[in-house]
Amino acid sequence: MQDCEIILIGGSGKTGGRVADRLKKRGLGFRFASRSSVRPFDWEKPAVWAAALVGAKSAYVSFQPDLSVSWAADAIGRLARTAIDCGLTHMVLLSGRGEEGAQRAEDALKASGIGYTILRASWFCQNFSEGAFAEPIDAGVLALPAGAVREPFVDADDIADAAVAGLTDARHLGKTYELTGPRALTFREAVAEIAAASGRDLSYEQISMGEFREGLAAAGLPKDIIDLLEELFTQVLDGRNSQVASGVADILGRPARDFGVYARDAAACGAWRV
Repeated sequence: MQDCEIILIGGSGKTGGRVADRLKKRGLGFRFASRSSVRPFDWEKPAVWAAALVGAKSAYVSFQPDLSVSWAADAIGRLARTAIDCGLTHMVLLSGRGEEGAQRAEDALKASGIGYTILRASWFCQNFSEGAFAEPIDAGVLALPAGAVREPFVDADDIADAAVAGLTDARHLGKTYELTGPRALTFREAVAEIAAASGRDLSYEQISMGEFREGLAAAGLPKDIIDLLEELFTQVLDGRNSQVASGVADILGRPARDFGVYARDAAACGAWRV
């Protein structure tokens, strides 16, 4: 593998791991930056950022817990300025589609002066098989405070492909791409497609926000995370993101992966197996 040129901040998540796999296959040097990496990186400890970044030329950044939190924009701006000081010339930021906090973080990135590529995405297909929705679907019922609003769920593999394109092709410098799937579904429709693909008897139940919060609290989630999830299910899932965007095709030159294809492939790989 070549000397390190790319650093993956948040590389252990749904997209970061996929980005790493793609870079490895291409023989491109990279390393992870997290609290457990050799050179630790912690979003809440800016003093360690420079040591984690030095030696890289570009970065893929997936912020935790979410760009909508109040301090995210300051952190992204500070990270970008630190990156410039460490010799980095380009950052690919995974941003949130339709999130006001994410917009502020994007503005902070642009204001830093570093080269950037911004990938806006919202709900991932993989939330149903690898994320918070997987366990309740395995149990047979997904209950969420979401009704008839449609969401063009985007495949994490499309995001990873877009991130690698942004990291390796200068044509994407200074550009922002809205990444969605090719059609919008309600959560109920998404569960129905998973049921058809898996052969499982699955159902979707719409619950109130109060019931949702009570369930999260009973599961032991802290209040700040519960508040964040409430924001995602109210402000972000209010119809503002229902329209399909062309970002996947624009950056990759091919259509976005359909939710039905994702569901069939995930089922074939053992997701949602009884």
